[in-house]
Amino acid sequence: MSKKGSVKVRLLFADQGSFHHEEVDVDGKALEKYDRLIDFLREDEAFLKRMFVDVERLCSASVVDA
Repeated sequence: MSKKGSVKVRLLFADQGSFHHEEVDVDGKALEKYDRLIDFLREDEAFLKRMFVDVERLCSASVVDA
């Protein structure tokens, strides 16, 4: 994965039987340090300082193609 700059990630959440998505921008260089996107979302300190992701409700996460 050769990501530079900002990368858009789509998060799909389940909430009491309904679903909604959010798109967030993440640091591509920081994302390269992780083998899996979920690990980045749960472990990257800079990302976690900026945003909370409720992984209990998270159904899927994917990088949006540019």
